[in-house]
Amino acid sequence: MMFDYKLTRSKRRTVALYIRDGGLEVRAPLKMAQCDIDRIIATKEAWIRERLAKSQEQSASRAAFCLNYGDTIIYRDKPYPITVQAGNRAGFNGGCFYMPPDLTPQQIKSACVQIYRLLAKRYLSDRTQALASRLGSAPNAVKINSAKTRWGSCSTKKNINFSWRLIMADDAVIDYVIIHELAHLSEMNHSARFWRIVESVLPDYKERKARLKELQSKLRGEDWD
Repeated sequence: MMFDYKLTRSKRRTVALYIRDGGLEVRAPLKMAQCDIDRIIATKEAWIRERLAKSQEQSASRAAFCLNYGDTIIYRDKPYPITVQAGNRAGFNGGCFYMPPDLTPQQIKSACVQIYRLLAKRYLSDRTQALASRLGSAPNAVKINSAKTRWGSCSTKKNINFSWRLIMADDAVIDYVIIHELAHLSEMNHSARFWRIVESVLPDYKERKARLKELQSKLRGEDWD
C-alpha cells in the first residue's frame, strides 16, 4: 500500500520520514528518483502504520480534552483536584486548584494555565538558583514561556527559559531539565563534554530523560492550548 504524503526536497543526503498532524511527511534529496523514495517508504510501511495510528489516537484525545470542576490535574507529578471556591479568584493552595463558580471548561483550562505559569515561575526560578551552585555558574535570568516541544533553552546572553508545562513533571525530572540548561552556560552544544557535565551532577540523567519523554507523550494527548 502506498501512503499519501507531503514531499519536501532539499540539499540533504538521506530520506527522512515524519508523522505530522496525522499525516506523513517525507524529506528527500533534491535529485533522488521518485521510485527510490517510494521504495523506501514501502520498506517502512509497518512503522508508518503504527505511528499514524498513534498520531490519530492522540488527535482524538486532544479533541476530547476538557477540564471541569472535580477533575484532577498534576503539579510536580502529584494529582490535585479542581474545586469551586466562592469569589472571583483562582489559585493553588497546596491542596487543590480552586476556581470561582460557573466557569466554562475553556475558562477553567485558561485559569489552570495561568496558575501553572505562576507556580512554574516561582519553583523553577528558586530551584535553578539552588542547583546553579553545583555547576559553579548561574543564569542572568530565568523566564517562563509556552513552548510545546522544548522543555528549556539557554541563550547566548545566559538567560534560561523553561516551558510552564515542565511544572507537571516530578522533581527529579525537573532537576534534570534545569541541570541540562545550566550545563549550556558552559557548553552551548550537546557535545561529549556537555553530557559529562550533566552526568557529573546527575549520574542517572538518562533515566530521568526517559521519564521526561513519557510526560511529553502524555501531553500530546492533552489540549493545553
